[in-house]
Order: sequence, then C-alpha cells, then structure tokens
Amino acid sequence: MNMAMSSLPLARRQCEIRIGADFFIADASGALWHEAERTLVFADLHLEKGSSFARRGMLLPPYDTTVTLAALSATMAHFAPRRVVSLGDGFHDGDGAARLSVDCRATLRTLQLGRDWVWVAGNHDPRAPAGLPGDHAPACQVGGVAARHEPRHGAPGLEGEIAGHLHPVAHIAARAGGLRRRCFATDTRRCVLPAFGTYAGGLDLRHKAFANLFDLARLQAVVIGERRIHLFDAPAVIGARRA
Repeated sequence: MNMAMSSLPLARRQCEIRIGADFFIADASGALWHEAERTLVFADLHLEKGSSFARRGMLLPPYDTTVTLAALSATMAHFAPRRVVSLGDGFHDGDGAARLSVDCRATLRTLQLGRDWVWVAGNHDPRAPAGLPGDHAPACQVGGVAARHEPRHGAPGLEGEIAGHLHPVAHIAARAGGLRRRCFATDTRRCVLPAFGTYAGGLDLRHKAFANLFDLARLQAVVIGERRIHLFDAPAVIGARRA
C-alpha cells in the first residue's frame, strides 16, 4: 500500500485518506469528513426513491427516506458539522422534496438548522429542492478540493476531486462466496463516495464506468463492512476489469 492510510490498522470505523493536497476521514457510515473545515460530505441520498417508484406502479416498502434520514442523523450527531455538502442526487427526482412526509421534512429541517448546507446539483435533482433551506450549486470546494456530483473523466490538471454518482461497490472473494459492499474508491487524486441512500444500490468497481478514473497503481477501496471499514488494493477488488 502506498497511501497515507496504509500504516493504519486494517479494520476500523474510520481511516484518513489523502485527496489532492489535503486529508479527509472516510467513515463507515459512507460519509467523508474534513476536520479543519468541520464539513461533512455525503453522496446520493436518493430520498423519496420509494415514492418515485410507487408513482410508476413499482411498489417498494415506503420507509427508505425514514431509514436514510435516521442514518444521516446518527452520522451528523457523531461529527457535529458546521457545514454539510449533499453531493448530488439528494432526492431521487425533482419532485421528491414535495413528497416528503411531515415527519421527514421536520427531521431534515432540524438537521439543517444552525449550519451551512450545500445541495450540489445531481443528474436526478438538477434544481434546488423546493421548500428546503440551503445553497444550491453545480459544485463547491472542500479542503481546497473540487466537490461535484459526477467525476470528470480525463480532466486535465486535476489536483483533487470528490464525487458521487457512480455508487461504487467492491466484490470481495470469501470462502463462503463473494461479498458485495459499498466502498470509497480513491487514488489520492480523486475519491468517489459510496451512495448513502437506503435504496440507492451500487455499481461494481470492475464496471467500465470506472475505467480511466483512477491510477490503478494507487487505487484503493475503503470497503464498508458491519460498522467497520477495510482496505483493499486494486488487484483484490478489480482483478481483470469487466463491464
């Protein structure tokens, strides 16, 4: 391992990773923390995905927003951030905010109270969520690093990028069969965050969508297990990349 986090124990709830010229904490919740700026970053909440599917006749248990907000509440209680960045697709569609239940809306507004909140535009929610506070922007900066929804393929001169959109998961071989787990994918230059949302799903790191995003010699997956995270180098999670 050749990253700053390589000297840390192989299993823990958090680990320090370098992105660009700064350091961040990858947390087992799936959120990214910047201590100096007391900023918490998470990607792809996809709130109200269940109700979005229900409108199209695909019925799912309607509890995804409640569960996702409970996880977000616990993470924010742990870090007590001054600033929160929702890294795109905070809602599953442009009308998602309007479908929030009274209780879920109250929970979300309570989480936003007294802190800066940035809604980064996503492909599912390109406009600001109606009726909710916070700034809306195509991208922002965290620790001197660009934070946006979709990673920029082949961006020349990239000095650091935090992104979401791809919902990375790693396939880990085990004696009892393979395991699929959400993960942070990072190579010190770029970090793609796992999806935070309960119904968000995931895309295997071997998928062609990740091709050319990372320096494979430095790529590591920070894999989220049962309340702990584990580090794997590229050969363990990619091997021969497949579509």
